Amino acid sequence: MSTTPFTALTCPLDGDPLQAESNSWVCPSGHRFDCAAQGYVNLLPVQHKRSRDPGDSKEMIAARQRFLAAGHYAPIAELAASATLTDDTTASHPNANALACLDAGCGEGYYLRKLAGRATQENHPLTLLGLDISKWAILAAAKQDGGGKRPATTCWVVGSNAHLPVPPASLQRVLCLFGFPVYPEFARVLQPGGRIIQIDAGPDHLCELREIIYPCVKTSPDQPAKVPSGFELRHQETLRYGITLDDPAQIADLLLMTPHFYRASPAGREKAAQLKKLALTVDVRLQVLEKFSG
Repeated sequence: MSTTPFTALTCPLDGDPLQAESNSWVCPSGHRFDCAAQGYVNLLPVQHKRSRDPGDSKEMIAARQRFLAAGHYAPIAELAASATLTDDTTASHPNANALACLDAGCGEGYYLRKLAGRATQENHPLTLLGLDISKWAILAAAKQDGGGKRPATTCWVVGSNAHLPVPPASLQRVLCLFGFPVYPEFARVLQPGGRIIQIDAGPDHLCELREIIYPCVKTSPDQPAKVPSGFELRHQETLRYGITLDDPAQIADLLLMTPHFYRASPAGREKAAQLKKLALTVDVRLQVLEKFSG
């Protein structure tokens, strides 16, 4: 198997290494974190939560899973996979260590599954870690990756980007796709020369939907890439294409899976609910940020 789960986890309470014991992860101090039957572990202590059930809801995750499964964002997944595997020398050295990758804010695991498939096809050895603050997201991801009944390709963890449960300099790639980057923490866990693969919405992303649900849409011009301290910008790219949703259920899923559902007024949501078909612009920006080697 070209992709295997990342196993260098640390205790979220004291930062010590975790060891796998039977169906749990245990640190030298005796802190124990049991694995769920579906094959994931919760490493989000209560003191790192801002609410009782943080992150995306069960309904949002289910909507996103249906929408992504239909392939509407497949080009984005291909872009992320290509950027992750570019300049990977492990493919030409079969005995080299696998490229350690974290998807920070992985949702229901769509992009990591696509990355794993691409890596397997191209014989790129990877160790994968998917982390999200939403337990519903990690539950959905783990269920689609063996569900605890067969070997998984990825280690699935409920956790926070602000307190990543991995050792310093233990990763070569951190993916942050439509997420919330915490650059100091990303810098801590990346090796020198390691890279952040970041994809964010561009100014015209889903503009047609926004024009329907909001009374006034402010379009922000493209801004120069902001490079965080300790990193250099190695590559940036725009991906823009059109999709058409001709099923009201798909339109409802798209709205529910985005923050727009909660930002829109009841009148705006009702206008979207009346739509039978919707042509949309997908507009995203890729940045590849490399940690300084010095």
